[in-house]
Amino acid sequence: MNILIMGAPGSGKGTMSRLISENFGITHVSSGDLFRQNIKDDTPIGNQAREFIEQGLLVPDDITIEIVKERILEFDCEQGFLLDGFPRTSFQAHAFERIEKQINRPIDLVINLVVDRELLVKRITGRRMCPVCSSIYNIFLSPPKVKGVCDKDGRTLLQRPDDTLEALSVRLEQYDTHTQPMLEYYRERGIVKDIDGSGGVEPVWKQIKELMERLNAQE
Repeated sequence: MNILIMGAPGSGKGTMSRLISENFGITHVSSGDLFRQNIKDDTPIGNQAREFIEQGLLVPDDITIEIVKERILEFDCEQGFLLDGFPRTSFQAHAFERIEKQINRPIDLVINLVVDRELLVKRITGRRMCPVCSSIYNIFLSPPKVKGVCDKDGRTLLQRPDDTLEALSVRLEQYDTHTQPMLEYYRERGIVKDIDGSGGVEPVWKQIKELMERLNAQE
């Protein structure tokens, strides 16, 4: 099954993607992770993307489309993939539709996580990450035992440059302008399923798991 997971920044796409991948054996392809890895490796495409990501802006379509296309053509995506963070615009969606036809791997399902904006702000601006073990905390919702310090290794927690309120405001504006219209494009194809993403991990995962099991049973 080929899946696209959607939702505004902070809606939980990454967490739900990991659970889907682990429980259903579907390869998770995150455009954000692909860009961060390229930035870490100091590749040409990573350097191009860095200036946009740090400002909370969408990476230009041509760069994003190329990096995702290369990834889903790899061997581990042959039996299904889960796209997280792509496509984000109507242009990307139409471009990816052409790729779907070229490789004969159409999107079967779009999972749309719906979350209140006030909660999104807390989830994103409160997020802190350990630079060593990559553990994630939230100063509002799930703080560490000691303020600003990782519970596991005592390292100082960091805030990603794109997790500030200023950058988030830009990302939400970009989402409303570009991604919401793209969601309607998939609704017209009849493959969008809305999921209430405002709860904790378990209740949200329960909804998605039941949906996936129901669709698999219909195949």
